[in-house]
Amino acid sequence: MSTRLYEHPIFLEHVTPAGHPERSDRIRAINVALEHPNFERLERRQAPRASEDSVLLAHPEEHLAAVMREIPEEEDRINQLEADTYASARSLQAALTGIGGAMAAVDDVFSGAADNVFVAARPPGHHAGKMTAMGFCFFNNAAIAARHAQKRHGAERVAIIDWDVHHGNGTQDIFWDDPSVLFCSTHQMPLYPGSGAKDEQGKHNTIVNAPLSPNVGSDHFREAFKSRVLPAVADFRPDLIIISAGFDAHHRDPLAQINLTGEDFDWATGRVLELADRHAKNRVVSLLEGGYDLEGLAESAGMHILRMMKG
Repeated sequence: MSTRLYEHPIFLEHVTPAGHPERSDRIRAINVALEHPNFERLERRQAPRASEDSVLLAHPEEHLAAVMREIPEEEDRINQLEADTYASARSLQAALTGIGGAMAAVDDVFSGAADNVFVAARPPGHHAGKMTAMGFCFFNNAAIAARHAQKRHGAERVAIIDWDVHHGNGTQDIFWDDPSVLFCSTHQMPLYPGSGAKDEQGKHNTIVNAPLSPNVGSDHFREAFKSRVLPAVADFRPDLIIISAGFDAHHRDPLAQINLTGEDFDWATGRVLELADRHAKNRVVSLLEGGYDLEGLAESAGMHILRMMKG
C-alpha cells in the first residue's frame, strides 16, 4: 500500500497547562515510534496550513470568530476556552495546519497520490460540535475532511469510524441529520462527554454507536466492531473512510478503563482497510485524536500506521 503521513513542527507549539494530558509530548512519542526501520519507506510530508475559511465547511462563522477571540497575543499566556480546552499563541496556527493536513490527505487519496494517509496533528477535533469547542478540541477535523471530500471531489457517501475511547459527540452533532455521512463510534460508556448510547441513531439512521462498559478488553471491542461498525460501513458503501484514530482505549491510558493493546488497533485497521478495498477504492484518511499515555500511544499509533503501509 502507498501510505503518506502529514506532520508539522507547529503541532508542538500548541501549549496546554502543565499536567494537561493533551500535550506536545504526544507528537514526540509518535515521532520516536516512527524512528523504527519499519517506517523507512513511509512518505512523510509537512502538512499545509488551511485557510480560516476552511473551518466553515463544518462550522458557522460565529464559532470560528469565538475561537479566534480566545487566541492570546502574549507568547507566555494560555487562555481557557472551556473546562479543559486551552489556547496559546500558536494554537490557531496548529489547528489550521491540522485541518490543512486532513484536507491534503483527502486530496491525496482521491488523486491517487496515496492509498491511505495518517495525519499526526494536534489539537484533536472530534468533540468540537457545530458551535462548541470542548474536550481539547477547537474544530472538527474529521467533519471538515468529509465536507472537503464532498465539495472538492464529489464524494457521495463518506463514512467516519471513531474508535477513540471518548464518544465523538461533536462529529455526531454535525452529521446528525445528514444521510450522506455515516458516523460509527466505539467508546467507553459511561464516560466523558456522556453521549453515545445505542439509541442515538440520527435522523436517517446514519449514526451507529457501539458503547463499551468500563474494564472490558479486546473481545468486547472486537465484537462491537464486527457486529455494529463493520456491517454498517459495508451497507453504506462509502467513497471514502475517515478514521478518528484515538488510542486512549489502550490499557495504559489514564483517562479511561478499556483494556486494549496495540494488536487491537492493528486488527481494527486491517478490517477498515478491507472495507476500503471493497467499497472505497482503498481510500482511507486517519486523523489522530486521543491517546494520553505516551508508551501506549507510541505502540498503538505505530502499529496502526504500519498496518496501513502493509494493507
